[in-house]
Amino acid sequence: MRGSPHSLWSLVIQIKTRDIQPLRGRGLRLTGDWATTRFDMFAPSARFVIATLILVASAASACASDIRIGVLAYQGSERAIEEFEPTRAYLQRSLPDVRVLLEPLDLDGIARAVASRSVDFVVTNPGQYIDLESRFGVTRLVTLETRVGASAYGSIASVVIAPAGAGAPQAFADLSGKRVAAVSRQAFGGFQTIWREMNDLGLGPERFDEIVETGFPMETVVTALRTGRAQVGILRACVLEAAIAAGRVRPDEFAIVAERHSDDLPCRVSTRLYPDWPLAKTREVSPALAKAVAASLLSMPAVDGRAWTAPQDYTAVHDLFRQLKIGPYAYLGQPTLTSIARDYWHWLALALLGVGWWIVHVARVETLVRRRTAELEREIHERERAEQEARDHREQRDQFSRLGIMGEMASNIAHELNQPLAAITNYAEGMTRMIDGGRADHAMLREGARGVAGQAQRAGAIIQRIRSFVRRREARRETVDPNEIVRDTVALFEGLAARRGLNLYIHLGEPPQVLADRVEIEQVILNLLQNAVDAMAAAAPDDRAQGVTIRTSSADGYARFAVRDAGSGLTPDVEAHLFETFFTTKPQGLGLGLSICRTIVESHGGRMWAAPNEGSGLTMRFTLPAARSEQA
Repeated sequence: MRGSPHSLWSLVIQIKTRDIQPLRGRGLRLTGDWATTRFDMFAPSARFVIATLILVASAASACASDIRIGVLAYQGSERAIEEFEPTRAYLQRSLPDVRVLLEPLDLDGIARAVASRSVDFVVTNPGQYIDLESRFGVTRLVTLETRVGASAYGSIASVVIAPAGAGAPQAFADLSGKRVAAVSRQAFGGFQTIWREMNDLGLGPERFDEIVETGFPMETVVTALRTGRAQVGILRACVLEAAIAAGRVRPDEFAIVAERHSDDLPCRVSTRLYPDWPLAKTREVSPALAKAVAASLLSMPAVDGRAWTAPQDYTAVHDLFRQLKIGPYAYLGQPTLTSIARDYWHWLALALLGVGWWIVHVARVETLVRRRTAELEREIHERERAEQEARDHREQRDQFSRLGIMGEMASNIAHELNQPLAAITNYAEGMTRMIDGGRADHAMLREGARGVAGQAQRAGAIIQRIRSFVRRREARRETVDPNEIVRDTVALFEGLAARRGLNLYIHLGEPPQVLADRVEIEQVILNLLQNAVDAMAAAAPDDRAQGVTIRTSSADGYARFAVRDAGSGLTPDVEAHLFETFFTTKPQGLGLGLSICRTIVESHGGRMWAAPNEGSGLTMRFTLPAARSEQA
């Protein structure tokens, strides 16, 4: 070898940095993933030893280095190794200085392996690749391609299956309310592609009755359908055909839901097509190694119809994630003020115009409201005044009605007062004769004085009842006993009935107490008694002998009153106008009595009606609701 020993030891040796990490130190200059080692700074005696150690360490490290490829085992670990073993073997032959290893993993396992840097490359579905690309910076090198004869396709899709039969769903809309089996909600071909198709139709996964996540391998979806755990299943396209070819599924066992035609994939599908699986490198893999792996796989011949081609365009996958707002586009589901302003500026401008118009409108409406409020206040004041006048008129009308009744009963009142006055006269004359005759018996005089006092109290009670009845007063409701009202009213009326030659019959039941104005109810009963007596004025002797009957009873939470006469009854024309104001059959009548009576009863929450008797005459009935303490 020509040259000086110094020039010999000035030899520059380059080896991979990761293979000589333990040798970093003096005299070792590292650049990128490769180390450049200069020996000219060492003493001649040490140069040979150092060079030997570095070469031995480098060779040993190179022989011990591994390339780990994480593979998504959507059909189970054994199927994943079997499917990608040709790829591993070809890489092993192309890179004899390293050991190529396959690690079958599920979706979560691949994500953890990339995060922990325990794998160098991954082979997974395009959906997870997009997620790993955004989170960990993985880069696709090649895309899987399937070749059948002269045709080649690099696409994947999904298929929805259901047990064949008359009730099998036909379209995506028929999946509402169904239990759907899928390997995982994060599975691309096993769920997300179907999600997008339903989203385009305005149907979300929430329309499903339940999503049954079976986990890998994917054929567990078929098991879920067979066992009844689910009614519909989602598979990656071609999985069904592979299972049928292997004899694990009968050709007529399942029906395809929402099947669509595809010229680019020789399998039955329910969705649009997407790029096939990529092989991607992690961020820690050196460009040189990535280049070597990519070049090797691109030159790999097809094995069992599977080969590798140049990396495909994954825009369609990005569109799916963006539309569903998942993966790297999950932030779209939580918009910020900036994104809202950017995406919806035209709507914001329209909203600002709307706000401006609204401010003007509010100002105008406020003015109109104030004006209208003033008008309403005036109208309310006028209505209150009118209502007060109506109340005054009603009170006057009731007063006139009561006075009218008292006018008709004047002779009865005089008769009622004559009785105690005559008794007082008799007591006084008797006591006078005893004194004049010299027979002053103190006991008899005391008894006569007590009789005078008692008859005076009786006359005073009659006057007090009449004054209470005719006195103009505010309506006052209180809890009263219906039977007590009837007894007091009959006491006022029985004298008039007696002079007319009619008997009053009272049948008191057990009605509940009522919340009522005593005087108003007495007015109602007096009107009905007066009408009954008038109706029997021209009745036959046999009918007059029946007299007038007043009854009380209880019915369905109401106190019921009935006044029965044996008069001439009502004609259909009279019955149709019975309760109309100013309608009367009496020559001197005003036509107010029954109209006022019904108004009083209805204001108490009751009802009044007339019912003809089976024989002759008429029965007037009315009800009053029981007081709340009685209803409880």
